[in-house]
Amino acid sequence: MKQIILSLLSMAAISASAQLSVSGTEVVEIKPEVSSGLQKVYVLRDASQGRLEYRAQQGNSITVQRFSSLGGGFAEDVPGLKVVSDGSSLLHSWPAGSDDIGYIITDNGRQTCVWVCNYAATPYTVIELLPAEHDCDRIRFNLVGSAPEMHYYSINGRRIELDREMKLEYYTLVYDRDEKIYRQTLVSHDVSHADGYVSAPAPLCDTEFILHPGRFGLQWGGRDAASPSVAAYAVQAETSALQTTRDADNEQKVEDESLGGSAPCEITFTAAVTDAAIYRRWEIATTPDFIDTYLTYDQLEFTHTFSDAGVTYVRFTANNAEGTCEYLGEPYQITIGESRLECPNAFTPGTSEGVNDEWKVSYKSIVSFHCEIFNRWGQKLCTLTDPSQGWDGKYGGKVVGPGVYFYVIKARGADGKDYKLSGDINVIGSRRNTSPGTTIPEE
Repeated sequence: MKQIILSLLSMAAISASAQLSVSGTEVVEIKPEVSSGLQKVYVLRDASQGRLEYRAQQGNSITVQRFSSLGGGFAEDVPGLKVVSDGSSLLHSWPAGSDDIGYIITDNGRQTCVWVCNYAATPYTVIELLPAEHDCDRIRFNLVGSAPEMHYYSINGRRIELDREMKLEYYTLVYDRDEKIYRQTLVSHDVSHADGYVSAPAPLCDTEFILHPGRFGLQWGGRDAASPSVAAYAVQAETSALQTTRDADNEQKVEDESLGGSAPCEITFTAAVTDAAIYRRWEIATTPDFIDTYLTYDQLEFTHTFSDAGVTYVRFTANNAEGTCEYLGEPYQITIGESRLECPNAFTPGTSEGVNDEWKVSYKSIVSFHCEIFNRWGQKLCTLTDPSQGWDGKYGGKVVGPGVYFYVIKARGADGKDYKLSGDINVIGSRRNTSPGTTIPEE
Protein backbone atom coordinates (compact mmCIF):
# COMPACT_ATOMS: atom_id res chain seq x y z
CA MET A 1 0.00 0.00 0.00
CA LYS A 2 2.87 2.34 0.86
CA GLN A 3 4.49 1.66 -2.53
CA ILE A 4 1.21 2.46 -4.33
CA ILE A 5 0.87 5.79 -2.50
CA LEU A 6 4.46 6.74 -3.32
CA SER A 7 3.91 5.83 -6.97
CA LEU A 8 0.76 8.00 -7.16
CA LEU A 9 2.57 10.92 -5.53
CA SER A 10 5.41 10.55 -8.04
CA MET A 11 2.96 10.54 -10.95
CA ALA A 12 1.25 13.61 -9.58
CA ALA A 13 4.56 15.47 -9.31
CA ILE A 14 5.43 14.61 -12.92
CA SER A 15 2.05 15.71 -14.25
CA ALA A 16 2.29 18.94 -12.31
CA SER A 17 5.73 19.88 -13.66
CA ALA A 18 5.75 18.25 -17.12
CA GLN A 19 2.78 19.88 -18.86
CA LEU A 20 4.52 19.88 -22.24
CA SER A 21 3.22 17.27 -24.70
CA VAL A 22 3.78 16.25 -28.33
CA SER A 23 1.20 15.51 -31.02
CA GLY A 24 1.37 14.59 -34.70
CA THR A 25 4.29 12.15 -34.43
CA GLU A 26 5.67 9.40 -32.20
CA VAL A 27 7.91 10.46 -29.33
CA VAL A 28 10.37 8.88 -26.88
CA GLU A 29 10.99 10.72 -23.63
CA ILE A 30 14.54 10.60 -22.24
CA LYS A 31 15.73 11.56 -18.78
CA PRO A 32 18.72 13.88 -19.32
CA GLU A 33 21.82 14.31 -17.21
CA VAL A 34 21.00 16.10 -13.98
CA SER A 35 23.76 18.64 -14.62
CA SER A 36 22.21 19.61 -17.97
CA GLY A 37 19.55 21.80 -16.34
CA LEU A 38 16.89 20.10 -18.48
CA GLN A 39 13.77 18.34 -17.24
CA LYS A 40 13.26 16.20 -20.35
CA VAL A 41 14.67 15.34 -23.74
CA TYR A 42 12.05 14.51 -26.38
CA VAL A 43 13.05 12.43 -29.40
CA LEU A 44 10.45 12.89 -32.15
CA ARG A 45 10.25 10.35 -34.94
CA ASP A 46 9.63 13.13 -37.47
CA ALA A 47 9.67 16.60 -35.97
CA SER A 48 8.44 18.20 -39.18
CA GLN A 49 5.06 16.54 -38.56
CA GLY A 50 5.03 17.20 -34.83
CA ARG A 51 3.52 19.91 -32.72
CA LEU A 52 4.44 20.94 -29.18
CA GLU A 53 1.73 21.86 -26.73
CA TYR A 54 1.89 23.39 -23.27
CA ARG A 55 -1.22 23.69 -21.11
CA ALA A 56 -1.35 26.29 -18.33
CA GLN A 57 -4.01 27.46 -15.94
CA GLN A 58 -6.27 30.29 -17.09
CA GLY A 59 -4.70 33.63 -16.17
CA ASN A 60 -1.15 32.37 -15.76
CA SER A 61 1.66 34.43 -17.27
CA ILE A 62 3.41 32.23 -19.88
CA THR A 63 6.46 32.81 -22.08
CA VAL A 64 7.99 30.28 -24.47
CA GLN A 65 11.55 30.69 -25.75
CA ARG A 66 13.84 28.51 -27.79
CA PHE A 67 17.60 28.15 -27.67
CA SER A 68 20.28 26.55 -29.82
CA SER A 69 23.67 25.02 -29.04
CA LEU A 70 24.67 28.42 -27.68
CA GLY A 71 22.59 27.74 -24.57
CA GLY A 72 19.72 29.41 -22.74
CA GLY A 73 21.56 32.72 -22.44
CA PHE A 74 20.80 33.30 -26.13
CA ALA A 75 17.17 32.17 -26.04
CA GLU A 76 14.63 33.87 -28.32
CA ASP A 77 10.85 34.00 -28.28
CA VAL A 78 9.12 31.23 -30.25
CA PRO A 79 7.46 32.60 -33.39
CA GLY A 80 4.01 31.44 -34.49
CA LEU A 81 2.86 30.64 -30.94
CA LYS A 82 -0.86 29.89 -30.79
CA VAL A 83 -2.89 30.17 -27.61
CA VAL A 84 -6.37 28.60 -27.28
CA SER A 85 -8.63 28.89 -24.23
CA ASP A 86 -11.07 26.21 -23.15
CA GLY A 87 -12.42 28.29 -20.27
CA SER A 88 -10.28 26.78 -17.52
CA SER A 89 -6.83 26.61 -19.15
CA LEU A 90 -4.73 27.99 -21.96
CA LEU A 91 -3.20 25.69 -24.59
CA HIS A 92 0.00 27.08 -26.10
CA SER A 93 1.10 25.24 -29.26
CA TRP A 94 3.69 25.64 -32.00
CA PRO A 95 5.26 23.52 -34.79
CA ALA A 96 8.18 21.36 -33.75
CA GLY A 97 10.02 22.20 -36.98
CA SER A 98 12.81 20.02 -38.32
CA ASP A 99 15.80 21.20 -36.28
CA ASP A 100 17.04 19.98 -32.91
CA ILE A 101 16.17 22.78 -30.52
CA GLY A 102 15.75 23.59 -26.84
CA TYR A 103 12.83 25.33 -25.13
CA ILE A 104 12.43 27.35 -21.95
CA ILE A 105 8.83 27.65 -20.79
CA THR A 106 8.21 30.11 -17.96
CA ASP A 107 4.90 29.59 -16.16
CA ASN A 108 4.24 32.17 -13.42
CA GLY A 109 7.97 32.42 -12.77
CA ARG A 110 8.62 28.66 -12.81
CA GLN A 111 10.79 27.41 -15.68
CA THR A 112 10.59 24.13 -17.57
CA CYS A 113 13.61 23.46 -19.81
CA VAL A 114 13.54 20.73 -22.47
CA TRP A 115 15.37 19.71 -25.62
CA VAL A 116 13.71 18.30 -28.76
CA CYS A 117 15.59 15.97 -31.15
CA ASN A 118 14.41 15.22 -34.68
CA TYR A 119 15.12 11.51 -35.22
CA ALA A 120 14.33 11.81 -38.93
CA ALA A 121 17.50 13.89 -39.36
CA THR A 122 19.75 11.09 -37.98
CA PRO A 123 17.86 7.79 -38.42
CA TYR A 124 19.27 4.30 -37.97
CA THR A 125 19.74 2.88 -41.50
CA VAL A 126 22.34 0.11 -41.01
CA ILE A 127 21.56 -3.03 -43.02
CA GLU A 128 24.89 -4.89 -43.10
CA LEU A 129 28.34 -5.11 -41.48
CA LEU A 130 31.29 -5.63 -43.82
CA PRO A 131 34.63 -6.84 -42.38
CA ALA A 132 37.19 -4.11 -43.02
CA GLU A 133 40.35 -4.73 -41.03
CA HIS A 134 41.58 -6.42 -37.89
CA ASP A 135 44.56 -6.91 -35.67
CA CYS A 136 45.16 -9.40 -32.89
CA ASP A 137 43.12 -7.38 -30.42
CA ARG A 138 40.19 -5.85 -32.34
CA ILE A 139 38.09 -6.25 -35.47
CA ARG A 140 36.45 -3.44 -37.43
CA PHE A 141 33.40 -3.45 -39.71
CA ASN A 142 32.34 -0.87 -42.26
CA LEU A 143 28.62 -0.13 -42.22
CA VAL A 144 26.17 -0.33 -45.08
CA GLY A 145 24.01 2.49 -43.75
CA SER A 146 24.67 4.56 -40.65
CA ALA A 147 23.62 5.37 -37.11
CA PRO A 148 25.33 8.74 -36.52
CA GLU A 149 25.76 10.41 -33.18
CA MET A 150 22.69 11.96 -31.59
CA HIS A 151 23.11 14.69 -29.01
CA TYR A 152 21.44 17.44 -27.07
CA TYR A 153 22.63 20.64 -25.42
CA SER A 154 22.45 21.66 -21.80
CA ILE A 155 20.95 24.96 -20.69
CA ASN A 156 24.54 26.24 -20.60
CA GLY A 157 25.33 25.10 -24.16
CA ARG A 158 27.26 21.91 -23.28
CA ARG A 159 27.02 19.18 -25.91
CA ILE A 160 25.90 15.82 -24.48
CA GLU A 161 25.69 12.61 -26.48
CA LEU A 162 22.31 10.88 -26.59
CA ASP A 163 23.06 7.17 -26.41
CA ARG A 164 21.21 5.10 -29.01
CA GLU A 165 21.77 2.04 -26.75
CA MET A 166 22.67 -0.23 -29.65
CA LYS A 167 24.27 -3.64 -28.99
CA LEU A 168 26.93 -5.45 -31.01
CA GLU A 169 26.50 -9.14 -30.28
CA TYR A 170 28.65 -12.15 -31.15
CA TYR A 171 30.11 -15.38 -29.78
CA THR A 172 33.59 -15.66 -28.33
CA LEU A 173 35.47 -17.88 -25.86
CA VAL A 174 35.53 -17.08 -22.15
CA TYR A 175 37.83 -18.89 -19.73
CA ASP A 176 36.11 -20.90 -16.98
CA ARG A 177 38.51 -20.72 -14.04
CA ASP A 178 36.75 -23.48 -12.12
CA GLU A 179 36.85 -26.01 -14.97
CA LYS A 180 40.07 -24.58 -16.50
CA ILE A 181 38.64 -24.59 -20.03
CA TYR A 182 37.41 -22.04 -22.56
CA ARG A 183 33.64 -21.97 -23.15
CA GLN A 184 31.80 -20.48 -26.11
CA THR A 185 29.81 -17.52 -24.78
CA LEU A 186 27.46 -14.96 -26.31
CA VAL A 187 28.69 -11.46 -25.48
CA SER A 188 27.50 -7.98 -26.37
CA HIS A 189 29.11 -4.55 -26.42
CA ASP A 190 27.32 -1.25 -26.02
CA VAL A 191 27.40 1.02 -29.06
CA SER A 192 26.23 4.61 -28.53
CA HIS A 193 26.48 5.49 -32.23
CA ALA A 194 28.05 4.07 -35.38
CA ASP A 195 29.18 6.63 -37.89
CA GLY A 196 30.70 4.65 -40.75
CA TYR A 197 32.06 1.72 -38.76
CA VAL A 198 31.89 -0.30 -35.54
CA SER A 199 34.65 -2.24 -33.80
CA ALA A 200 34.86 -4.89 -31.09
CA PRO A 201 37.40 -7.12 -29.35
CA ALA A 202 38.60 -9.83 -31.72
CA PRO A 203 36.52 -13.03 -31.48
CA LEU A 204 38.17 -16.19 -30.21
CA CYS A 205 35.91 -18.57 -32.15
CA ASP A 206 34.18 -18.54 -35.53
CA THR A 207 31.14 -16.28 -35.33
CA GLU A 208 29.01 -13.65 -37.00
CA PHE A 209 28.40 -10.20 -35.57
CA ILE A 210 24.92 -8.69 -35.19
CA LEU A 211 24.23 -5.01 -34.55
CA HIS A 212 20.91 -4.46 -32.78
CA PRO A 213 19.33 -1.06 -33.61
CA GLY A 214 18.76 0.16 -30.05
CA ARG A 215 15.91 2.06 -28.42
CA PHE A 216 15.06 4.35 -31.36
CA GLY A 217 15.88 2.15 -34.33
CA LEU A 218 14.02 -0.84 -32.91
CA GLN A 219 10.91 1.22 -32.21
CA TRP A 220 10.89 2.99 -35.56
CA GLY A 221 11.57 0.33 -38.15
CA GLY A 222 15.28 -0.46 -37.77
CA ARG A 223 16.38 -4.08 -38.08
CA ASP A 224 19.34 -6.14 -37.01
CA ALA A 225 22.40 -5.84 -39.24
CA ALA A 226 24.63 -8.90 -39.56
CA SER A 227 28.14 -9.60 -40.80
CA PRO A 228 29.41 -12.59 -42.75
CA SER A 229 30.86 -15.36 -40.59
CA VAL A 230 34.28 -14.38 -39.24
CA ALA A 231 36.90 -17.09 -38.70
CA ALA A 232 38.77 -16.96 -35.41
CA TYR A 233 42.28 -15.59 -35.77
CA ALA A 234 43.16 -14.06 -32.39
CA VAL A 235 45.00 -16.20 -29.85
CA GLN A 236 44.69 -16.35 -26.09
CA ALA A 237 45.71 -18.84 -23.43
CA GLU A 238 45.51 -19.43 -19.69
CA THR A 239 48.22 -21.34 -17.86
CA SER A 240 48.76 -22.82 -14.44
CA ALA A 241 51.56 -24.49 -12.51
CA LEU A 242 51.00 -27.00 -9.72
CA GLN A 243 53.92 -28.13 -7.57
CA THR A 244 53.84 -31.61 -6.07
CA THR A 245 54.11 -31.29 -2.31
CA ARG A 246 56.07 -33.56 0.02
CA ASP A 247 55.12 -34.04 3.65
CA ALA A 248 58.56 -35.04 4.93
CA ASP A 249 58.86 -33.38 8.34
CA ASN A 250 62.66 -33.30 8.17
CA GLU A 251 62.90 -31.42 4.86
CA GLN A 252 63.76 -27.71 5.14
CA LYS A 253 61.03 -25.85 3.21
CA VAL A 254 60.52 -22.32 1.94
CA GLU A 255 57.50 -20.86 3.70
CA ASP A 256 55.96 -18.89 0.81
CA GLU A 257 53.91 -19.51 -2.32
CA SER A 258 56.77 -19.30 -4.83
CA LEU A 259 57.61 -22.24 -7.05
CA GLY A 260 60.66 -24.29 -6.24
CA GLY A 261 62.36 -24.61 -2.87
CA SER A 262 63.99 -27.92 -2.13
CA ALA A 263 65.01 -30.24 -4.97
CA PRO A 264 63.96 -32.52 -6.48
CA CYS A 265 60.97 -30.31 -7.31
CA GLU A 266 58.19 -31.75 -9.49
CA ILE A 267 55.82 -29.27 -11.18
CA THR A 268 52.95 -29.89 -13.60
CA PHE A 269 52.34 -27.10 -16.13
CA THR A 270 48.97 -26.85 -17.90
CA ALA A 271 47.68 -24.57 -20.66
CA ALA A 272 44.18 -23.99 -22.08
CA VAL A 273 44.07 -22.32 -25.51
CA THR A 274 41.52 -20.73 -27.83
CA ASP A 275 40.48 -22.14 -31.19
CA ALA A 276 43.04 -20.35 -33.37
CA ALA A 277 46.04 -21.45 -31.28
CA ILE A 278 47.39 -24.08 -33.68
CA TYR A 279 51.05 -24.01 -32.66
CA ARG A 280 51.69 -24.35 -28.90
CA ARG A 281 54.94 -24.73 -27.00
CA TRP A 282 56.28 -24.71 -23.47
CA GLU A 283 59.86 -23.44 -23.16
CA ILE A 284 62.35 -23.98 -20.31
CA ALA A 285 65.36 -21.69 -20.03
CA THR A 286 67.94 -20.47 -17.53
CA THR A 287 67.47 -16.76 -18.37
CA PRO A 288 64.25 -14.69 -18.47
CA ASP A 289 64.81 -13.67 -22.11
CA PHE A 290 64.66 -17.37 -23.15
CA ILE A 291 67.66 -16.99 -25.43
CA ASP A 292 69.14 -20.14 -23.93
CA THR A 293 66.03 -22.34 -24.07
CA TYR A 294 67.27 -25.87 -23.44
CA LEU A 295 64.04 -27.86 -23.38
CA THR A 296 60.61 -27.59 -25.04
CA TYR A 297 57.30 -29.44 -24.80
CA ASP A 298 54.64 -29.25 -27.53
CA GLN A 299 51.78 -30.72 -25.51
CA LEU A 300 49.42 -28.57 -23.43
CA GLU A 301 50.33 -30.33 -20.19
CA PHE A 302 53.63 -31.73 -18.99
CA THR A 303 55.39 -32.55 -15.74
CA HIS A 304 59.02 -31.67 -15.15
CA THR A 305 61.37 -32.33 -12.23
CA PHE A 306 63.79 -29.52 -11.36
CA SER A 307 66.95 -30.95 -9.80
CA ASP A 308 69.53 -28.19 -10.26
CA ALA A 309 70.06 -25.32 -7.82
CA GLY A 310 69.45 -21.85 -9.19
CA VAL A 311 66.67 -20.10 -11.11
CA THR A 312 64.84 -21.65 -14.07
CA TYR A 313 62.19 -19.97 -16.24
CA VAL A 314 59.20 -21.61 -17.93
CA ARG A 315 56.73 -19.95 -20.30
CA PHE A 316 54.00 -20.90 -22.77
CA THR A 317 53.68 -19.53 -26.32
CA ALA A 318 51.03 -20.07 -29.00
CA ASN A 319 50.49 -18.91 -32.59
CA ASN A 320 47.71 -19.05 -35.14
CA ALA A 321 48.15 -20.96 -38.39
CA GLU A 322 49.33 -17.90 -40.32
CA GLY A 323 51.73 -16.80 -37.61
CA THR A 324 50.09 -13.36 -37.50
CA CYS A 325 48.91 -13.50 -33.88
CA GLU A 326 50.97 -14.78 -30.97
CA TYR A 327 50.33 -15.40 -27.31
CA LEU A 328 53.41 -14.94 -25.15
CA GLY A 329 52.78 -15.96 -21.56
CA GLU A 330 54.31 -14.47 -18.44
CA PRO A 331 57.22 -16.70 -17.39
CA TYR A 332 57.08 -18.84 -14.29
CA GLN A 333 60.18 -18.55 -12.10
CA ILE A 334 61.34 -21.68 -10.30
CA THR A 335 64.02 -21.16 -7.67
CA ILE A 336 65.86 -24.18 -6.27
CA GLY A 337 67.87 -23.44 -3.12
CA GLU A 338 71.36 -24.60 -2.23
CA SER A 339 71.65 -27.99 -0.60
CA ARG A 340 71.92 -28.62 3.13
CA LEU A 341 72.44 -31.80 5.12
CA GLU A 342 72.61 -31.92 8.93
CA CYS A 343 72.68 -34.98 11.17
CA PRO A 344 71.43 -35.22 14.77
CA ASN A 345 73.62 -37.05 17.27
CA ALA A 346 71.02 -38.47 19.66
CA PHE A 347 67.44 -39.76 19.89
CA THR A 348 65.23 -41.74 22.23
CA PRO A 349 63.57 -44.69 20.46
CA GLY A 350 60.99 -46.80 22.25
CA THR A 351 60.16 -44.15 24.86
CA SER A 352 57.71 -41.34 24.05
CA GLU A 353 55.97 -42.09 20.74
CA GLY A 354 56.30 -39.24 18.25
CA VAL A 355 58.81 -37.33 20.37
CA ASN A 356 62.40 -37.71 19.16
CA ASP A 357 61.80 -41.41 18.63
CA GLU A 358 63.25 -41.57 15.10
CA TRP A 359 66.67 -40.58 13.79
CA LYS A 360 66.44 -38.44 10.65
CA VAL A 361 68.73 -36.03 8.87
CA SER A 362 67.59 -32.43 8.28
CA TYR A 363 67.99 -31.66 4.58
CA LYS A 364 67.27 -29.43 1.62
CA SER A 365 67.81 -29.98 -2.11
CA ILE A 366 69.39 -33.42 -1.74
CA VAL A 367 68.95 -35.31 -5.02
CA SER A 368 70.78 -38.55 -4.16
CA PHE A 369 71.22 -40.12 -0.73
CA HIS A 370 72.64 -43.31 0.79
CA CYS A 371 73.01 -43.86 4.52
CA GLU A 372 74.12 -46.91 6.48
CA ILE A 373 73.92 -47.29 10.29
CA PHE A 374 76.18 -49.68 12.26
CA ASN A 375 76.67 -50.77 15.82
CA ARG A 376 80.12 -50.53 17.42
CA TRP A 377 81.04 -54.01 16.20
CA GLY A 378 80.48 -53.02 12.53
CA GLN A 379 77.15 -54.81 12.18
CA LYS A 380 74.87 -53.02 9.68
CA LEU A 381 71.53 -52.25 11.31
CA CYS A 382 69.79 -50.06 8.74
CA THR A 383 70.08 -48.67 5.18
CA LEU A 384 68.32 -45.46 4.06
CA THR A 385 68.07 -44.48 0.38
CA ASP A 386 66.02 -41.30 0.66
CA PRO A 387 66.73 -38.36 2.97
CA SER A 388 63.11 -38.32 4.09
CA GLN A 389 63.53 -41.79 5.60
CA GLY A 390 64.54 -42.34 9.21
CA TRP A 391 65.75 -45.08 11.56
CA ASP A 392 63.30 -46.03 14.29
CA GLY A 393 66.07 -47.50 16.45
CA LYS A 394 65.03 -51.07 15.78
CA TYR A 395 66.82 -54.11 14.49
CA GLY A 396 65.05 -57.39 13.94
CA GLY A 397 61.84 -55.80 15.18
CA LYS A 398 63.29 -54.86 18.56
CA VAL A 399 64.54 -51.53 19.86
CA VAL A 400 68.28 -51.56 20.25
CA GLY A 401 69.82 -50.88 23.61
CA PRO A 402 71.22 -47.54 24.78
CA GLY A 403 74.68 -46.73 23.54
CA VAL A 404 76.68 -45.26 20.69
CA TYR A 405 75.98 -46.19 17.05
CA PHE A 406 77.48 -44.89 13.83
CA TYR A 407 76.25 -43.56 10.48
CA VAL A 408 78.00 -43.23 7.12
CA ILE A 409 76.34 -41.00 4.48
CA LYS A 410 77.09 -40.38 0.82
CA ALA A 411 74.82 -37.76 -0.80
CA ARG A 412 74.72 -35.18 -3.56
CA GLY A 413 73.01 -31.79 -3.57
CA ALA A 414 71.12 -30.01 -6.35
CA ASP A 415 74.00 -27.52 -6.42
CA GLY A 416 76.48 -30.30 -7.24
CA LYS A 417 77.87 -30.48 -3.72
CA ASP A 418 78.99 -33.95 -2.62
CA TYR A 419 78.47 -35.00 0.99
CA LYS A 420 80.54 -37.68 2.72
CA LEU A 421 79.52 -37.67 6.36
CA SER A 422 80.03 -40.00 9.28
CA GLY A 423 79.40 -39.67 12.97
CA ASP A 424 77.93 -40.94 16.20
CA ILE A 425 74.31 -41.65 17.05
CA ASN A 426 73.62 -41.76 20.76
CA VAL A 427 70.64 -43.96 21.57
CA ILE A 428 69.18 -42.81 24.85
CA GLY A 429 66.53 -44.86 26.63
CA SER A 430 65.73 -48.01 28.59
CA ARG A 431 66.72 -51.59 27.80
CA ARG A 432 63.13 -52.70 27.29
CA ASN A 433 62.29 -54.45 24.02
CA THR A 434 65.93 -54.72 22.99
CA SER A 435 67.17 -57.38 20.61
CA PRO A 436 69.69 -59.73 22.32
CA GLY A 437 73.00 -60.16 20.58
CA THR A 438 72.62 -57.05 18.41
CA THR A 439 73.24 -54.29 20.91
CA ILE A 440 76.04 -53.20 23.12
CA PRO A 441 75.93 -52.41 26.79
CA GLU A 442 75.29 -48.84 27.82
CA GLU A 443 78.58 -47.05 28.24
